[in-house]
Amino acid sequence: MRLPDAAPGRRAVLLAGLGCALTACSSTTTAPPNAPTSPSSRSAPMSTPSPSSTSAPMSTPAPSPGGSASPFPSPAAWQPGPGELQPDVKLRAVQVVAAVGGWPAGGQGVAAARARVAALGLDPGLAEQGGALLADAPRAALEVVYAQYGGLLADSASVLVVCRQWLAGADGAVVSAGSTVDVRLSRSAPRWTVTALHPADPGAAAAALPDPATRVLASARIVLPPAGAADVRSGQVHASVLTAMLALAGTYAFEPSVLRSGHPLLVFGTDRPSDHPQGRAFDTWRIDGHPVVDPATPAELVRSFMRDAAAAGSYNVGGPYLLPGGGTANQFFSDDTHHDHVHAGFRT
Repeated sequence: MRLPDAAPGRRAVLLAGLGCALTACSSTTTAPPNAPTSPSSRSAPMSTPSPSSTSAPMSTPAPSPGGSASPFPSPAAWQPGPGELQPDVKLRAVQVVAAVGGWPAGGQGVAAARARVAALGLDPGLAEQGGALLADAPRAALEVVYAQYGGLLADSASVLVVCRQWLAGADGAVVSAGSTVDVRLSRSAPRWTVTALHPADPGAAAAALPDPATRVLASARIVLPPAGAADVRSGQVHASVLTAMLALAGTYAFEPSVLRSGHPLLVFGTDRPSDHPQGRAFDTWRIDGHPVVDPATPAELVRSFMRDAAAAGSYNVGGPYLLPGGGTANQFFSDDTHHDHVHAGFRT
């Protein structure tokens, strides 16, 4: 991967009765998805990630006395942790996505979202680019799973904000959804400014899926974000990606951040197509409970994951470390964009 230019996000109005219509919608739930529970087959057990490098655990309100209403999630705000390059760039991107995709009771609608974005000192028109995050629900909560660079140059950046969203229904049910938003920024004083939002558009679920896809979706050791799971369900993720993920899951419990949708179309700052929109790549932000970006994460864990991704068939493995060797020319690479995740690209 190296980073593309993104396609405009699809606008969606959802929740016709709070059915599953958001970008990566799952079934009705009362709590956020769990982290992998299967221990890694590596010697060290999964450790709890540093709170600053990922979202804090969701607080669970007490059920109503009648027990009929589902508890509504209350996620903590995402904050950049140690090891992040230019953390304010990521924070700026996260803030605008949170303003568009989360609101208190009665705060739904484009007009209210515009006001929340304007309060950040940003163009209120950005709210209208929120796509499926602008659901017609009386209340919404948004959790940022991780904010990953899709590109980082001197004067421009792409931040891929991976998020889950919970929507409240009139009947008290809580519907789980989510997206990945490619947030574009440019350098400005005193802070970087947001110029555009490109939400993921995974497409409709396929009528039938091949075996590798169903196994990836069922694996407790591959924790997909909402848009990533929708990508797999769409049938548009190449078998080479799916089989490599399953091979890696034999050794690691890991959390991909981006698969096909929500990623720039072109390698950022170039005119070269990215492997991601073609369904031929995946990025990983956390391995065995350790964020790739965290300086406390054992370097050998990340290096081992990179080598094993290459052994599983990736021709183009990027990450925070430039590894020697490789079966093909330039099989391994490293740059500022990839200091916070491991990229694995595949040929058809």
